[in-house]
Amino acid sequence: MTWRVETHAHTLWSKDSLTRPEAIMRLCRERQITRIAITDHNTAEGALFMKRMAPGLVIVGEEIMTSEGELLAWFVRESVAPGMSPARTIRILRNQGAVISVSHPFDRLRRGAWRQDHLERIIDDVDAIEVFNARCVCSADNERALAFARKHGIPGSVGSDAHYGPEYGQTLQLMRPFDDDPQDFLDALRSADALCKSSSHLVHLSSTVAKWMKRAGFRQPRQS
Repeated sequence: MTWRVETHAHTLWSKDSLTRPEAIMRLCRERQITRIAITDHNTAEGALFMKRMAPGLVIVGEEIMTSEGELLAWFVRESVAPGMSPARTIRILRNQGAVISVSHPFDRLRRGAWRQDHLERIIDDVDAIEVFNARCVCSADNERALAFARKHGIPGSVGSDAHYGPEYGQTLQLMRPFDDDPQDFLDALRSADALCKSSSHLVHLSSTVAKWMKRAGFRQPRQS
């Protein structure tokens, strides 16, 4: 038996997404997504909310902007604030028992990308590297992440980085069934396969529109 796992997905709790929890759960049913990690920017509140709605579906996560680049965490218990050093952020996540990856580490178009020397400093303190992100515009940036992970003998994760409807399940981790437990998830990730498909470059427009709407005062209700 193989589970289809989305490891990187956002909701309207992220400043650049308008997607409601109910829509995400419907898309998971339609696209046969077994588990989905909700990894909103700098907050776990949306993931915690969805975990209460669908405990067998949702993994609580967060994408955290540190002072040097973004980290992607799974099995988070509470929100971790942005802007801290990578070392301090990792320490807080470890205290929560989280599994830690590095999202789109070398994406040249993202503010959260890492300098390689900064990433080298923390490589022994993280569990995985995101080696394929469906939103990366330049395929070479994903290829560089894969080469980096192989060089350091660290597991690779893949994810859609979904922000709006068509993206959820675009890229999936194919994993053996795992318990709702960080270590079992990490063990399953080490032997996982991947189903990777790049998103259209136009998906970034959806995030820009979401930011504009929220800055203009639009507030989509978070509950039905």
